[in-house]
Amino acid sequence: MKANELRTNSTQELQAQLMELLREQFNLRMQRGTGQLSKPSRMKAVRRDIARIKTIMAERKAGRTS
Repeated sequence: MKANELRTNSTQELQAQLMELLREQFNLRMQRGTGQLSKPSRMKAVRRDIARIKTIMAERKAGRTS
């Protein structure tokens, strides 16, 4: 996901995407713990997508909608 694409989404859509990514992150951690993780690089991508969404939500909360 790109930040510009995320900025076009509404706050509720961002919340939904964030919850989905958090669930995926949990599932990836469980797979890693049991040794069944097939794409280790996906963990890094999910973590960064979560950070992007949280950053955009914080910007909106602070009133910087650029």
